[in-house]
Amino acid sequence: MKLMKQERHVFEYAVIRLVPRVEREEFLNIGVVLYCAKHKFLEMRYHVEIEKWYMMDKQVEVDEVIAHLKSFKEICMGGQAGGTIGRLDRPDRFRWLTATRSTILQTSKVHLGLCEDPEATLSQLFEQLVL
Repeated sequence: MKLMKQERHVFEYAVIRLVPRVEREEFLNIGVVLYCAKHKFLEMRYHVEIEKWYMMDKQVEVDEVIAHLKSFKEICMGGQAGGTIGRLDRPDRFRWLTATRSTILQTSKVHLGLCEDPEATLSQLFEQLVL
């Protein structure tokens, strides 16, 4: 009896970055957002480490950054809590989240890969790129 190998599907992800001073272009990886169309999956994870944030810039508005991260999370989940953007379909929400910005929260360029399990892939990327 042959074991069937699970099918791999295309996923896209971007790293969420804290950029306290945009003009200096210094950043700290604080999260990952991952989208996989085949699995209807759009989720993000983030990690708050205030001491590191303050090492970059003592003026970081921690509450404001956390509020923005929570908004990102709500947009990923979709629905009314995510506001107007949260009511868009998953691909449009992902594109909005990963659009180029010049604010304190930015995302990297979108990267592609193949995965069998997007949840496990998100966990792996989060651990490798953020923690």
